[in-house]
Amino acid sequence: MSRLTHIDETGRANMVDVSAKAVTTREAVAEGFVRMSAETLALALSGDAKKGDVRATAEIAGIMAAKKTSDLIPLCHPLALSKVEVRVEPGDGGLSVMARVRTAGQTGVEMEALTAVSVACLTVYDMLKAADKAMTIEAVRLIKKSGGKSGDWVRS
Repeated sequence: MSRLTHIDETGRANMVDVSAKAVTTREAVAEGFVRMSAETLALALSGDAKKGDVRATAEIAGIMAAKKTSDLIPLCHPLALSKVEVRVEPGDGGLSVMARVRTAGQTGVEMEALTAVSVACLTVYDMLKAADKAMTIEAVRLIKKSGGKSGDWVRS
């Protein structure tokens, strides 16, 4: 296993210096799932939730979160994101959340994609918690990434 890049030789936290890295197009896709009762899913899809349109609000929240990742994760670099797409779709037993984030830069956007999915899932929970406190957020994970020195990676 390679040395952890966010820890220096003395064990202290370290923001990686990316100034010598090449600017490349980088993209990451992440996903998550909010499991809920059939009744709560129907409410979410109906557009009649008390707090408004669950899917649209969660998608906007995910986009906003991706843009704020470096404010939330201490050693993340602030990035100029060129594209953030968040989709909340019905799935078997709940709502599936997907985020795709792209930039041309010196560091990847995996954390931005994961943050987008996480906050979108939390927003779904917040908007529906009055109807179903037993909802669970599951399987938040990176699906694939491309670009940079380490190249492409796809979850198998």
